[in-house]
Amino acid sequence: MKTAEDILNEKRTPKMVSVPADTPIAEVVRLMVKNNIGAMLVRENNDIAGIWTERDFLRSALEPGFDPHTARIRDYMKTELKSAPHDTPIISLLEMFLGLYIRHILIQRESNYTGLLSIGDVLRASLLEKDLEIRELNKIASWGYYENWGWDRKFKPDK
Repeated sequence: MKTAEDILNEKRTPKMVSVPADTPIAEVVRLMVKNNIGAMLVRENNDIAGIWTERDFLRSALEPGFDPHTARIRDYMKTELKSAPHDTPIISLLEMFLGLYIRHILIQRESNYTGLLSIGDVLRASLLEKDLEIRELNKIASWGYYENWGWDRKFKPDK
């Protein structure tokens, strides 16, 4: 079974994209569009301190007086980060997403974050793994397998 690290290695955008906490939200949005990502990690003192997503932007946009050119991401980021070890299997990652009602999980090796997985990344990997399992099972248990299932076609039952 694949692990979080396997999924990270197969991602189209494997690098973690982050910005300093004092970055204006308009700049963060520009970087998210440029990198085709839905979440931005926020750094303070070279550590990951928070995460800010497209949904956070939508919520913020409705606040009175919100100006993405002057607002700083530190004031709108979420600081409660969820993480999983690099060797966490897919099924456990899916359980975390569902059980914690989250969409992003930081992946950790020892004390360092090595990547960020979204629920879409993990769901895609899970479906690809299931598809491979089904194809392998179909090879084993194809109709040809049952047609030649150890009986002699020349055998004629007693009448």
